[in-house]
Amino acid sequence: MKKTLIIGVLFLLIGTFLGNYLYTNAKEKLTQTFKEGNTYYFLQEGVYTSKDIMEENSKNMNIKAIDFKNDKYYVYLGITKSKEIATKIKEIYEKDGYQLYIKEVNLANEEFYNNVTQFDLLIKNTEEKEEILKIEEVVLANYEEIIKK
Repeated sequence: MKKTLIIGVLFLLIGTFLGNYLYTNAKEKLTQTFKEGNTYYFLQEGVYTSKDIMEENSKNMNIKAIDFKNDKYYVYLGITKSKEIATKIKEIYEKDGYQLYIKEVNLANEEFYNNVTQFDLLIKNTEEKEEILKIEEVVLANYEEIIKK
């Protein structure tokens, strides 16, 4: 009986120690992931110092997000978490005569991360240009709504 009690207490202590260790490490890693941000690939069409020039050059682009930082206008035509998908979208626009630059950006927002992950799965499973552009339209709208608000 005494031997069984000692073994039980020993297993209880080991379980408590391991559980606490795993919980602390998992919590720390998850917190780090969303604090530091996740890498996204922004498909940048251009950077403009004048709003008029930016509007003139991007008036034919139906799908875009515009950031104003450091007195410059940045025009984006797509956002993804996958370099492979970024290249796929870039090729679509290059066939239409646009020159895009793939820019790495770190963002820390769990909701946006989850949304982009789901949209990337949809893009990965299609080759249809119109479907891809529609999905990117939703991604850019999410960016405007969640990140820029």
